[in-house]
Amino acid sequence: MTRVVFLLVPQLHLLDLAGPAQVFSSAADLGYDYQLHYVAEREQVPTVQGVPLVADTRWPELAPDDLVIVPGWRPAAHGPQGPVSPADLLRLAEHHAAGGTVASVCAGAYALGRAGLLDGRRCTTHHEVQDDLARRHPAAQVVRDVLYVVDDRVVTSAGIASGIDVALHLVATRHGPATAAKIARTLVVYARRNGHEPQASALMRHRSHLSDSVHRVQDLIDSRYAEPLPLAELAAAGGVAERTLTRLFRASTGLTPLGYQQLLRVERAEHLIGHGTTVEAAARAVGFTDARMLRRLRARPTSSDRVLSGSSRPESGTPQATSRAA
Repeated sequence: MTRVVFLLVPQLHLLDLAGPAQVFSSAADLGYDYQLHYVAEREQVPTVQGVPLVADTRWPELAPDDLVIVPGWRPAAHGPQGPVSPADLLRLAEHHAAGGTVASVCAGAYALGRAGLLDGRRCTTHHEVQDDLARRHPAAQVVRDVLYVVDDRVVTSAGIASGIDVALHLVATRHGPATAAKIARTLVVYARRNGHEPQASALMRHRSHLSDSVHRVQDLIDSRYAEPLPLAELAAAGGVAERTLTRLFRASTGLTPLGYQQLLRVERAEHLIGHGTTVEAAARAVGFTDARMLRRLRARPTSSDRVLSGSSRPESGTPQATSRAA
């Protein structure tokens, strides 16, 4: 079971909380074992929108696989840093130090900053308070004009609707883009908004097109990214010829089917490595025969699209061929 704990403060924004909560609640509806918790200093939590919330004053016992999310609040209500207690700040820091993931929505980034989690890391927040966050936490690298940033299990987002985007990204990282896409369709939201290019998931980066054939092929690759997938099988899923699929896929995504599959593998491997798995074990888990290709792709973050598009020659021993997706 994975716990998703929301730390609530007075005058929080409802959508900062409700958006991510709905995503993980929908994941639970699909059979993933998520349990949502809401904690606060006091049982009654007023919101900016006037709807009072009820929270638990006791934190559940946390494990490394659990996620803590700090929704944002109205800065004018009590200053942008918010009334987060030293005890709760310590809990945030301890959870991350124990291997857990800590996320924020909007002004919730201030809590992560006060907990010492932004120092030396890339982060973002709502555009109205980005300059103030950078001034208060000069050791942080505040990234502007992006929806979310992921850096060493510290996840920050711009706020309001982008809380949904970052929650879908976290689901995609844990369970694959196909699951995140299914949840997005359930929520009737546009599931493919960019975060920041180096951090954005393949779900967000390469789904902003209107080709039904390519989307069907991507759904198949998403669900079986660790398996060898012959191009003929992918073309059949898309209802087109192999040559047509290759042309449509590149035109729609900028990648070949192989390149898209390899990108999914690298993202999943990054998640496993971030949670203590060795590079070799992560490579095998995502479908590589050994770690050489994974190391090569991880070493080229600024040119991944070029590498994954098939312009590079594959290393011997890797499961690649011109007639297969992997």
